[in-house]
Amino acid sequence: MAEQADQGNGPGASPRPGPGLPGDVPGSVGRDPQLPGFAPGGRWDRCPPSASLAAAVEAGSGPEWRCDGVSREEMFGLLRQWQALESRAAAGKLAVLRALIRDDDEPLPGGGYHGDLPDGWTKSLTHDVALALSMPAVSAERLMWQAWGLGVRLPGTGALLAAGQLTLAKAKAVDEALGPLSDQDAAAAEAMILAELPGKTYGQVARLAATAAVTVDPGSAVRRRKEAERSRSRVEMFREQSGAAALSGRELPTDQTLAADASVRARALEYQESGAFPDDTPADRYRAAAYLDLLNGISADDRIATGLLPGDGPADQEGTGGEDRTGGEDAMGEPTDTGESVSGSGCPCGECDGSCLPPDDDPGDGDPDDGDPDGGDPDGGDPDGGDPGGTGTDGEPEARPGKEARARPPAGSPGQAPRRADLVLPLATLLGLAERPGEGHRLGPLDPDLSRSLALSAIASPYSRLCVTVTDPDGIAIGHGCARPARPGGNPADPASARWGQPHGAVALPARVNLTVTAARLAELADTTGPPGRGPWSFGRGADAGPPGGYGGWTLTLPDGRELAVELRPVPTFDCDHRYESHAYQPNETLRHLVQVRDWECTFPPCSRHARESDFEHATPYDKGGRTCACNAGARSRACHQVKQSPGWQVSQPKPGWHQWTAPSGRTYIQGPKRYPT
Repeated sequence: MAEQADQGNGPGASPRPGPGLPGDVPGSVGRDPQLPGFAPGGRWDRCPPSASLAAAVEAGSGPEWRCDGVSREEMFGLLRQWQALESRAAAGKLAVLRALIRDDDEPLPGGGYHGDLPDGWTKSLTHDVALALSMPAVSAERLMWQAWGLGVRLPGTGALLAAGQLTLAKAKAVDEALGPLSDQDAAAAEAMILAELPGKTYGQVARLAATAAVTVDPGSAVRRRKEAERSRSRVEMFREQSGAAALSGRELPTDQTLAADASVRARALEYQESGAFPDDTPADRYRAAAYLDLLNGISADDRIATGLLPGDGPADQEGTGGEDRTGGEDAMGEPTDTGESVSGSGCPCGECDGSCLPPDDDPGDGDPDDGDPDGGDPDGGDPDGGDPGGTGTDGEPEARPGKEARARPPAGSPGQAPRRADLVLPLATLLGLAERPGEGHRLGPLDPDLSRSLALSAIASPYSRLCVTVTDPDGIAIGHGCARPARPGGNPADPASARWGQPHGAVALPARVNLTVTAARLAELADTTGPPGRGPWSFGRGADAGPPGGYGGWTLTLPDGRELAVELRPVPTFDCDHRYESHAYQPNETLRHLVQVRDWECTFPPCSRHARESDFEHATPYDKGGRTCACNAGARSRACHQVKQSPGWQVSQPKPGWHQWTAPSGRTYIQGPKRYPT
């Protein structure tokens, strides 16, 4: 490989010296002699993707693929053929997946074969593929069914992919559109459009395929829509690339969705016509505010009274309206000029309006409500069985009269806690000692300002729970404690401090807030005299200071004046003294909770199901001598738990918190403990 790099055929290679060659661009030196073949009608321009084309494209692109000395028409030839090779590589990957399915040779129950390819495969194979390709099991499953469909039902589309005439996204669009059809109808529909597919955009391919499906089987569209409404209706929350959040309803009934859209637009128009907001506020902001307010139970009168839209703060009153990228609309979506709409879907295919986006690419495995087979609290509970958070039940901080858009109390029967968001927020950020980003499960990084804002919203909810996790320098949990009221009833909230920094128009956010702090920072706080922090939060040694080293009793003081007691104790990571071991099959709540804190998510490497929604599972089975202890336990989603118990799989812990998976393929993968932001 080093010799090839020295010849200038890869990134980082040095330019090759030498005299000019026939066909050189004037002034160029060392041009590859094959470059003229990439001009229109040249040998390589017409060559189907192959190993020889790959070598020619690599050589023609030059060192670091900079295309030095390559003419513009040759660059376009290289560009087209790189894409053709990309499609060829995708076809090869799908072909190997078909070979694995063939080798698995286990169709789904009640299934048969299409030729020599079984109609289905084991979950064990899906998870082995997920590990090999570093993708969630649900994504691996979709990719395998795509491989199956393009090999069995739509071989013509698969051939166009292998020939470099379709991208993988376009081939997927055909497969999904013709999926509801019978084998015979799918073949007929593919034959109708096959010759038209090369050279079409993603949207054009998708429309051709959808039209062919309805033409061949008019009822297929009805079946597809009704099946989606019955089994795929969902609401997805995810992080935008900007760091903001997104909430999307997918596969919803059309009539109810249209009615909901009308409600949002009507509320938005009410905001726009109220005169309470800046004149240059974009129509999209009104609709976003209406959408959130309707979901959060905020009335139109309360929103208008604030004069603020979600995202506004006191400093945002001047010039809050940004450029309206849509070219101008009123709140009902009617255009106010002829400006062209700009799409920013961010779709992975890079070609469409976002319609090819798959369902949540990382929802974990199986049913979101899998729960725990051991009968434990799926929410993790409290190590000692008490109130783990202790933000009290004295309600929300007092609002600013006339300036807060107030939400109705959370729906549900009295005492029924709503589903909580999972937030990890560095304590140093809240104390004003550092500017460290936080993290939200399924949201990713949270900038320091957002971390502080979310913390304030969380403590405004009586359903929120707070914990403190001590980490080593790498962010690995080594200590933990749950916060409780320091004394019955807590402290009455001070109205002035309760309003300190409270976001305008905010709603109370039910959340599990895990405040992280390094052991070194904790030692500094232990030695601090005076207020432990420079902001409205503080964290200092409690009455029961405990032994040296940072563990023992601490007091967390919230911005509203409430004091919470936190008892910090070691987390069994790196080593284990079995102090939390249960001598029964089921873990005690302390053990369960600390394993969830240590692992954070399912320990199957591609799976991101939260540990609270996963099973407490023994690496060495309990009935085979395995301990119910942190050194032999890990979080596994229900699907990953079941796969681990299937033939050929083995899981062990070389040391507490490090989970080693050996797949039937013989390959080994290790998942370490959670690395928390600190």
